[in-house]
Amino acid sequence: MGDGDGGDVERLVDKLDPHRRVRLLTGADTWRTPAEPGIGLGELVLSDGPAGVRGPGWDERSTAALLPCAGALGALWDEDRVRLLGELLGEEARRKGVHVLLAPNLNLHRSPLAGRHFECFAEDPALAGRTGAALVRGIQSRGVAATAKHYVANDSETQRLTVDVRVDERVLRELYLAPFEAAVRAGVWLVMSAYNSVNGTTMSESPLLTEPLKGEWGFDGVVVSDWGAVRANVAAARAAQDLVMPGPGGPWGGALVEAMDEGRVPPEVVEDKVRRLLRLASRVGALGLPGPSDRSNPSDRPEPSGRPGPSGARSRSAAPDEGRAPARPWPADRVRAVVREAAAAGFVLLENRGVLPLDVAALGSVAVIGAHGDEPRVQGGGSSEVFPDRVVTPLDGLRAALPERVRVVYAPGPRPAAGAGPAPLGPRHARDPESGAPGVRLRVLDADGAVLHHSLQPSGRVLEPALPPGAHTVELAADLHPDTTGPWTLGLAGFGHLGVTADGTPLLDGEFPPETDDPAVVHVRPPQHTARVHLTAGRPARIVARRTLAPGTGRATVLTAAGPEPDPRRARVEAVAAARAADVAVVVIGTTEGDECEGVDRTTLQLSANQQEFVHEIVRANARTVVVVNCGAPVELPWRGDPGAVLLTWFPGQEGGHALADVLLGRVEPGGRLPTTWPATLAEAPVRETRPVEGVLPYEEGLHIGHRAWLRSGTEPAYWFGHGLGYTTWAYEDLGRPEPAPGGHEIPVVLRNTGTRRGREVVQLYVSRPESTVERPVRWLAGWAAVEAEPGERVTAYVRLPERALQYWSPEPRGWVTEPGRFTLLAGRSAGNLPLRAALDV
Repeated sequence: MGDGDGGDVERLVDKLDPHRRVRLLTGADTWRTPAEPGIGLGELVLSDGPAGVRGPGWDERSTAALLPCAGALGALWDEDRVRLLGELLGEEARRKGVHVLLAPNLNLHRSPLAGRHFECFAEDPALAGRTGAALVRGIQSRGVAATAKHYVANDSETQRLTVDVRVDERVLRELYLAPFEAAVRAGVWLVMSAYNSVNGTTMSESPLLTEPLKGEWGFDGVVVSDWGAVRANVAAARAAQDLVMPGPGGPWGGALVEAMDEGRVPPEVVEDKVRRLLRLASRVGALGLPGPSDRSNPSDRPEPSGRPGPSGARSRSAAPDEGRAPARPWPADRVRAVVREAAAAGFVLLENRGVLPLDVAALGSVAVIGAHGDEPRVQGGGSSEVFPDRVVTPLDGLRAALPERVRVVYAPGPRPAAGAGPAPLGPRHARDPESGAPGVRLRVLDADGAVLHHSLQPSGRVLEPALPPGAHTVELAADLHPDTTGPWTLGLAGFGHLGVTADGTPLLDGEFPPETDDPAVVHVRPPQHTARVHLTAGRPARIVARRTLAPGTGRATVLTAAGPEPDPRRARVEAVAAARAADVAVVVIGTTEGDECEGVDRTTLQLSANQQEFVHEIVRANARTVVVVNCGAPVELPWRGDPGAVLLTWFPGQEGGHALADVLLGRVEPGGRLPTTWPATLAEAPVRETRPVEGVLPYEEGLHIGHRAWLRSGTEPAYWFGHGLGYTTWAYEDLGRPEPAPGGHEIPVVLRNTGTRRGREVVQLYVSRPESTVERPVRWLAGWAAVEAEPGERVTAYVRLPERALQYWSPEPRGWVTEPGRFTLLAGRSAGNLPLRAALDV
């Protein structure tokens, strides 16, 4: 079918009466929209992202490629690589029968405390916008819709369902709306309205959905709600909100038909929403089919449920024939290679005192130290989580990469604080009581205890089990094989009536009603309730957990287990001894499960005290220590000046261990540059507040977030926005004369590789206007370009300076204004290291 507002879609709209039109505008279940076979409309299948494509439902047996987190993609400063990763996500979506991927997240790194920091690209609107646009183009090149979310100012998690963000119009335009505009210009097919309010109006009812989104920018796609975000009937319907998720319940339905009959909602408003939905269906191949989309994979289908899951030029999006291509699933080895290369390219080398890269020929032993070395965090928590088919740990990666003659020793040291509690009971300790196979037995029972459904799960984490009619209880059972004698902690996460027994002895039995309606908590990460039991190594214990289902208690049931904590003093002594005896110590530290997660903001940037003290001891024991920081957002590194090297790996995805070995051994260069400024301490961060006061969160800092705020405060951060070392050095030699180019200027920057090996440099261009007649940041990022060169080679980076980078938004008259006069251009390798400057007269 054709694209746009053509006659084909129009005729289909005309075939639908008001009831059928309205029916299409609310989800059929948690992850699907209704089909309408009479007009050839199949269901649309949606899936969370952005680090992978989980598919419809939450089932560990449906694995997915796990990419580095969004912050790591922002650290690439490489649109070509990001687009390639988007293509991978698009093919993953096709493989899983998904039409709509709920990614990218285009909110900004306003505060380092933001709980969803890892899921957003950058503190800077230009970097976030260009990175997001590249991902959109990659995803949609495979005929899968991308979704720009969460529109807009959803930059923290505290009271996220209700918070009212107060932000000036100019600030909104220049910062928070800018990445969404870039996505629309790139042709994105969906935009997700956020939970929060902006300037007093909840986003599903906001005039911002009309202007600038659908009017000035010309967005011709679908505005989908965040899950459960639409709370009103008429107000949201009259606004430019198009699709309510999830379903089948919700505020529209018959109430919206009645509002149309009474004249409170004009029929043409609903017609436009349906037209947009049909246009989307055409673009993703779900229109013109005899029934539901034949791309759906039956093995990925959960049972339908009404329970919610977690959750100016005018642009023209690509037509179906332009945007769709035959599905070509990538071979597993290509997926792994692309994810591995992307992880290494996003690693940021923060410090290096000659230790890296390691000389393999001179190595006899390597000590891998820290619990994260064998149990790394590869993704953040919340609705973005997927289930990878494998995870390569730092220990795995180094053992695989080093020759057999190099001895690799692992010492976990004292474990960091548990954070969210014990991990789900997994195949390492659990066996199915029926077959003896590794895993946990899931059964769904009716009120009389009859089995309605059963399956073998990889672990005790069950988020969306099949719930046949009559489902009353979810039961998880396993024979736990302890490898240590002592007090074991068993937990059950979920809401409702919970019970846990060990060999028939009750350990937990009680009612635990939800204390929040946040989907991320209710449906993805409910709190754990724990009890202790003494177990003997080698003697299995039958563990049975049950949760009684009830309306409003969500679908998540998670059985967890943890063995006795090792003696921290002995663990520390062993780790220090291992470091002292090794040629090189690789210490892996990071955040824990409860630190970085959707639905909650952090209150500190400090890692657990035992990790911080531990690093000091290891560095004293071995000067050739590399500290690997495994997190998705800034943390305090008070010892950063002491180790031989400090390497930030983010949440690196499933191939992180191989990528780490590649970088440590010098097979590839750490290519990342910080997409956000890192404070030395939280107290020094100029913008940090995420907590509303009486429901209101004012963005009082205005235009000054990120490096802009640091420059205004005059305080030196630990690491500037854009910082990152490679394995060579560079001399910046000349900032050439700006030349006119389409939509702005092109700025040549001459630099030379002064090191001993080939390298890549991200040349960054900033603009300053100290004599401006309006408020401006001290300086701001305007553009960047990457170059590569051999040792001694001189190269020229041509940085595009878009006209918008010189403009400001003026409410009166409404529009972008270019202020005549002299601008200062500054070029270098970070916001705090800009050796070249030149004048630009506009």
